[in-house]
Amino acid sequence: MRVLDPAMTLAIDCMGGDHGPRVTVPAAVDFLKLHPEARVSLVGLEEAIRAELRAASAEREPRLAVRHAPEVVAMDEAPAAALRGKRESSMRIAVEQVKSGAAQAAVSAGNTGALMAISRFVLKTLPGIDRPAIVSVLPTLTGSTYMLDLGANVDCRAEHLLQFAVMGSVLAAAMEHKERPTVGLLNIGEESIKGNEAVKQAAGLLRASGLNFIGNVEGDGIYRGASDVIVCDGFVGNVALKTTEGLVQMLGAFLKEEFTRNPLTRATALLARPVLAAFKQRVDHRRYNGATLIGLRGIVVKSHGSADAFAFRRALERAQAEAANDVVGCISRRLAPVVAEAG
Repeated sequence: MRVLDPAMTLAIDCMGGDHGPRVTVPAAVDFLKLHPEARVSLVGLEEAIRAELRAASAEREPRLAVRHAPEVVAMDEAPAAALRGKRESSMRIAVEQVKSGAAQAAVSAGNTGALMAISRFVLKTLPGIDRPAIVSVLPTLTGSTYMLDLGANVDCRAEHLLQFAVMGSVLAAAMEHKERPTVGLLNIGEESIKGNEAVKQAAGLLRASGLNFIGNVEGDGIYRGASDVIVCDGFVGNVALKTTEGLVQMLGAFLKEEFTRNPLTRATALLARPVLAAFKQRVDHRRYNGATLIGLRGIVVKSHGSADAFAFRRALERAQAEAANDVVGCISRRLAPVVAEAG
């Protein structure tokens, strides 16, 4: 990874998410302690932010600035209403700081639809990209995989899936330092005859794209690490992601039930505590918090709405790493020949 710009600033929507400043501000303070080269701009209701800074004994931190925003986007607010009716919201001001160059990335745990609508309106999409997508890193048996789209685009044409593949491949190359990341197309079978028409057409486009396309990948291949990048439409991606979250919760509940069933199993649990702790860390979804709204002319990272301070800090680190690796510039350069040819 390249050396970070000492002046790198992250704009944080402090009011977003289920917990607002009670989580976002302590997470920002912890982030600065771990990353002395970074700066943050805390955007939101100034009084609430400063109260949390006092509680964290960080009100005099020189690498931290507070930007008052009088409006807050509610978690259940319609994206159109947030875009048109709340021009002074913490979410919008944070994104506008990226556009102006005051910040190199914005992070929010707020309303996903509103964040996408505001980011797309303020930052616009990169040349050659029709639709931004949501991409996140998922753990696998072999390391990790980048999966997109995870919910931004429910209905996609083959061309959109190709664009997702290009963006995901560039992101994986920049972040994982792989020259030619493998790309798989999520499908109901590995055979080329499987899938709906959009997926079949996308497979043809991917084979001719010059990407390191390995073909179709079934659902079990996501966590086997079948590919560095997994491409799908937002409907399928979001269902797969939410199913995974539910499965992890169920397995955790099952383990707890079995280890507390009787005195013998409770004693066994004490012996197995180191193994259980290691297992919990490996499957801890908080470590992978932070989904990127990719395809925009700036970096915007969406944290899970229920994130705690540790998870939100991880989203900040995701945004910092993408800015450090110039992900937006890398995608632009990769798409430049395509845009020139189309023009």
